[in-house]
Amino acid sequence: MSVAILVNVHSRHGSEALGARIRAIFPEARVAVTRSLEDARAWIRDELRARRPELLLSGGGDGTAVALLNELRDQGLRVPAFGLLPFGTGNGWARATGEVGTRAALRGLAALRVVGTPPLRRFHLVETEGRLTPFAGVGWDADILSDYKRSLADASPLIERLGPTAGYLRSMFTKTIPRYLARTARPQMRVVNLGPAALVADADGRAVPVPGGGPGAVLYEGPLGVCGAGTTEELGLGFRGFPFAHLVPGRMCLRVYAATAWGATIRMPRLWRGAHPLPDDHHFFVTRCRLEFDRAVPFEIGGDLAGERTQIEFELAADEVPLVDWRRMTRRVA
Repeated sequence: MSVAILVNVHSRHGSEALGARIRAIFPEARVAVTRSLEDARAWIRDELRARRPELLLSGGGDGTAVALLNELRDQGLRVPAFGLLPFGTGNGWARATGEVGTRAALRGLAALRVVGTPPLRRFHLVETEGRLTPFAGVGWDADILSDYKRSLADASPLIERLGPTAGYLRSMFTKTIPRYLARTARPQMRVVNLGPAALVADADGRAVPVPGGGPGAVLYEGPLGVCGAGTTEELGLGFRGFPFAHLVPGRMCLRVYAATAWGATIRMPRLWRGAHPLPDDHHFFVTRCRLEFDRAVPFEIGGDLAGERTQIEFELAADEVPLVDWRRMTRRVA
């Protein structure tokens, strides 16, 4: 099986040295160490278009994988079997198919050489604004992400010692939430169903029909806390933002958490581990929907900030991505 591997040196654990280790572990693979989207774009155009790999591995975080998938699509190339090497910060999508971290990724590569052809798992994605992603959202989660990424530019020893999870929580509790608590009015939003009749998770975590939830129905109208669409359970760093992402096959989960910043703060441990039910929490299952806001709100796609929006559409992407199931593969060679 022909294998190509991209390593993003700007991901949390990516480096030239890591690229060299991968070449030593998997000398048959074509390995590109990239420093920018332009580098990745040129590699796809000049290398992958001429000799298309049977398996493409993305070495970086969720943002790297999302960018690589969309660049393939933009260049008109079919997505081959695709694998996530979790060298990033959050690695939320990677947790769906295996362990995260550099050591786990290198063990997976060694196992891949033994197995030859890896087991694959078909994975749906969300499409928004012409981009494919395992998750996207608006509200204070995008603000936390913005605050956290700004904190990474702080080269203080404290930030380095905290690590990604503690650093994310520090940004949340010292920057984002105090700012939200100081606001006098929250954004208002409306969710409109644009596809077949919607389902919703009941108190027992079962998917049941939304009364009157057909095409054009308003599924939710009220204050915005955080709202997002996802097809994978984790947003990264162990945060189970979409605990019901896989409950209904052929649907994405649209989650609306309308609690205030204070309400989210006092429930953060339960919110983090994906506990259900929670007050002011709604998990809808749809194929397409539109979000409308009374003011511009921060928006993130796959863990990368995308500016502000007053309206967004989410749709379940038509094609599935064949993902390497590292968990199953490593069990084969254990």
